[in-house]
Amino acid sequence: MFNTLLIANRGEIACRIAATARRMGIRTVAVYSDADANARHVQACDRAVHIGGPEPAASYLRADAILEAARRTGAQAIHPGYGFLSENADFARACAAAGLTFVGPPVDAIAAMGSKSAAKTLMSGADVPLVPGYHGERQEADFLQEQARAIGYPVLIKASAGGGGKGMRIVHADAEFQAALASCQREAASSFGNAQVLIERYLTKPRHIEIQVFADTHGQCVHLFERDCSVQRRHQKVIEEAPAPGMTPDRREAMGRAAVAAAQAVGYVGAGTVEFIAEPDGRFYFMEMNTRLQVEHPVTEAITGQDLVEWQLRVAAGQPLPLRQDQLHIQGHALEARIYAENPDKDFLPSIGRLDALQWPPHVVFQTGPVRVDGGVREGDTISPHYDPMIAKLIVHGQDREQARQRMLRALGAVRCTGVHTNIAFLGRLMDDPAFATADLDTGLIEREHDRLFPAPRDSEDTTLALAAATLLHHDGLARPGATAMTGGPWSQADGWRIGGHYARTLTLKDDRGERTV
Repeated sequence: MFNTLLIANRGEIACRIAATARRMGIRTVAVYSDADANARHVQACDRAVHIGGPEPAASYLRADAILEAARRTGAQAIHPGYGFLSENADFARACAAAGLTFVGPPVDAIAAMGSKSAAKTLMSGADVPLVPGYHGERQEADFLQEQARAIGYPVLIKASAGGGGKGMRIVHADAEFQAALASCQREAASSFGNAQVLIERYLTKPRHIEIQVFADTHGQCVHLFERDCSVQRRHQKVIEEAPAPGMTPDRREAMGRAAVAAAQAVGYVGAGTVEFIAEPDGRFYFMEMNTRLQVEHPVTEAITGQDLVEWQLRVAAGQPLPLRQDQLHIQGHALEARIYAENPDKDFLPSIGRLDALQWPPHVVFQTGPVRVDGGVREGDTISPHYDPMIAKLIVHGQDREQARQRMLRALGAVRCTGVHTNIAFLGRLMDDPAFATADLDTGLIEREHDRLFPAPRDSEDTTLALAAATLLHHDGLARPGATAMTGGPWSQADGWRIGGHYARTLTLKDDRGERTV
């Protein structure tokens, strides 16, 4: 096992990796940008190295600066986390050239899965089921439209090198195809530097189910069961859970077998996620493989009792997998909610600013427990425009799905966060939504339940206004318990008392509906 690990990331995932490394006795090195000089992940590590300006391109995407930081600190391995350089084959290759262990899959595996089209061609040869579609190299508009007609509408146009919902369009009719294709190609070229697309049949009520796989250098490969990530907005995950509701043992075994076959087809090593799209009748199709740890890995840790970062580090050090397939078992049910600084009522517009207050319910950190919080910011920190506005991940575990759902509702209700807009109230409505509560899940749930999840704004209630006014008066010393004490003499008291006449004060409060006077 190496003794010094550089974490080439920031925020909650850097803190999470550092926690496991510390428990294993591994020294950690953080890297940070100008914007992150006082960030939590910097303080979570044994040493920190400045690597550049606040923009990712000037810091966390600078392979040269990260490799130089590893050289200066004597790091023997680099963990890329997720995002940034985690699925960059050139970076993994540069690590190897510098004599550093890249905590991730082999370069060839990253490259093979980096293109959606190439990956699907590879999967077809490994007998992994694919959505009917065209994944080839020809990109002429008329030819692609012919493929769409042959597949049958509706179809999905997807950027071959894409992710995160960018470069993706649903086309319902032939007359819409050419305009949608041009739009998709422009966005793909802008976002990924590659305009190539693929065409697939669009499934009308699909579920997004992914399988966590792990492989070592000794020829072993296992899956750690499934996660349901169907609840999404704009193709980005909002709620993840494990195991998938309604999953039968036969279907779990079939999906696990297909995921392992996908990993073995590319000579995979380390942690990976094979993502499938599933139809209501049980049929499932390969979508893509993420060659890294996923944001939602804590729900898998909760139901298996395993530390997936520890598995990553052991495999990267050449050790065999800690457990065989028959030693892995599902325990209970887990849910994860991503808490973001964003305004759901304004199309999830990111919100930047200072976290004036940030309080969590009783919880564990980076471990399994009834309530777990994986966070990378603290009260007083600033949500920057330079990075993803995630505040934390809230994870709960219960004996069954209903207990986990109730725990999530209580945990969300106990979070206190002010200074920025958040999606906490929205997540609470989502947990309480009848479709979610009964596990009537598909990737269109948020749109389908829009009216329930986005109720029309209402004026603040009188009780809310009174509490706000009392809080302001309290801070001004006008409503503080014991304010009538004579410690400073009667004339120094700021409690509003007057020897004659009346004391009046007007407070102007603002909510989403406008200004209110108290």
